[in-house]
Amino acid sequence: MVPPRARKASKRLPKGNPHSEPPCTFYPSRSTTWQGCKQAMLCTLEQEKGKGEMTYRIYVASLSDYNAGILHGRWIDLDGKDTDDLQDEVNAILKDSPYSKQYGEVAEEWAIHDYELGGIRISEDTGLDRSVKISEALEDHGVVLAIYVIVVGDFVQAVESFEDAYLGEYDSFLDFATNLFDELYGDCVNERIRFYIDYEAFSRDLEAEGYTYESGHVFQPV
Repeated sequence: MVPPRARKASKRLPKGNPHSEPPCTFYPSRSTTWQGCKQAMLCTLEQEKGKGEMTYRIYVASLSDYNAGILHGRWIDLDGKDTDDLQDEVNAILKDSPYSKQYGEVAEEWAIHDYELGGIRISEDTGLDRSVKISEALEDHGVVLAIYVIVVGDFVQAVESFEDAYLGEYDSFLDFATNLFDELYGDCVNERIRFYIDYEAFSRDLEAEGYTYESGHVFQPV
């Protein structure tokens, strides 16, 4: 039997996809502004936080099947797995390819067509090693790491500097600034003049110095 002509793979999921759609109808591209990417990541993060305890996973699809109009793939949980474990599961997906069984051609190519990574966004050609590193980092630091990725705009930099940068969770940036001022200068301020302290001006100075408040969390420049 002659196989159908291969179609060019699309970065968007095909209609009628049997697995869940991405949390946001947004796909990063070169023409996308960082602000747009940031808002999409926040949207993803909020939706994933609403699911309770998170399981980090990727949906791997066979491209031979996809290009032939066949939806064949599987969710792969990342928790506690290394790159070899993931490769074994990818190989199992390709081995079970309906396209391969029907036309006798070996299915070799695959892509990530969906993912749940605590708000961190990846592309369809992200490698398994990077997927593992993201999962491990999220296991170590939780979803607040994803928020810090939004702040710095780079995953590697976020992982390397997270522990030095993260200052905790606060109701507002002004709440953080007030606490920091009292911690630093509280012993030097007479209670009679505390009422006249301009905490808002102090918070603006902190922002000017590079302190960042995002989704309830504060990060200092490092």
